Amino acid sequence: MKIPKTHPRYASLMTREHLVNGVKGGLTALEGLMAHGRGEAFDYIIGERTQPFGQWAMKAAIAKLLLAERPVLSVNGNVIALCPKDYVALSKATGAKLEANIFYRTEDRVKRIVGALRKAGAKEVLGIEPDARIKGLNGPRARCAKAGIYCADVVMVPLEDGDRTQALVANGKFVITIDLNPMSRTAKVAQITIVDNIVRAVPEMVRLTRELKGLPRSKLEGIVKSYDNKKVLSEALRFMSERLSKLAKS
Repeated sequence: MKIPKTHPRYASLMTREHLVNGVKGGLTALEGLMAHGRGEAFDYIIGERTQPFGQWAMKAAIAKLLLAERPVLSVNGNVIALCPKDYVALSKATGAKLEANIFYRTEDRVKRIVGALRKAGAKEVLGIEPDARIKGLNGPRARCAKAGIYCADVVMVPLEDGDRTQALVANGKFVITIDLNPMSRTAKVAQITIVDNIVRAVPEMVRLTRELKGLPRSKLEGIVKSYDNKKVLSEALRFMSERLSKLAKS
């Protein structure tokens, strides 16, 4: 579908098209379309712009990834459909490994995601041959790479389900997520929650990495220490509530 750039919903419609193409290409599960629709509703409420609470979380997330000894960026079907090149760029900038790790797992989908990441510029992608399991999870979704998520100290799991996030935290991982819904279980369980649209957040995180990379370790530690995830979620909810109230009166 050709969407004119003058269309008032151009960005949103293009995002949907990317996801639809992801489904057609065997990368994204149909259930991922429903999950995106839910998130898009929250994006409307925050004005489809990165807000201060999102920016604060991004800065802390980058600082934590740069401080990590074994950082990993998890990739699912929605991520690869929406921002493959930016996600690979974030991996290269932070030194974090990439691992295909999906909820609705099939070997074909994993291979397609890995292929798409390589096409986007990734040299190494884990996940095709998982050799470990996430303790506390059952079924195929528990499978992971020993050299990746299993041994990671910091894991970024954008657009993730609550069960896996809880399991990762229970296994001693520091979890970063991107979730437009500040009330989700994932948002509440993760140590850093970026309440923003992933198509805006990841490119901005790449930029922030370049900005923060030269800082001394003590400065990065200070950024992480001063971060408060509960306050971020509270600020996000307050902003949404106030904006909805204003919209109702307009």
